[in-house]
Amino acid sequence: QVQLVESGGGLVQSGGSLRLSCADSAPTFSRNTMAWHRQAPGKQREWVAMIGIAGNTNLADSVKGRFTISRDNAKNTVYLQMNSLKPDDTAVYYCRNVDLDYWGQGTQVTVSS
Repeated sequence: QVQLVESGGGLVQSGGSLRLSCADSAPTFSRNTMAWHRQAPGKQREWVAMIGIAGNTNLADSVKGRFTISRDNAKNTVYLQMNSLKPDDTAVYYCRNVDLDYWGQGTQVTVSS
């Protein structure tokens, strides 16, 4: 059974940084597009970032210039480096294997003002 396991969330002050990790058990990881989404309290889940199999990336306008998505195919892991965090970034962050369409359990990120 394939699964995604996120880690790296926590509580950070405004302006701080966190790096989220997502380990994927799928043997096809290196051939799959991966993404990060987030869901803030009382809001719909929204897409944050995506990385293709060639390492090409795309980021939501709200996080461009602050967040970076990357992958390490040798470790079957995708990362989300989050800098200059704001209270509006507070959410549960979910990793997703786009091609196989499954999700991780989520990791909480809380940014205090």
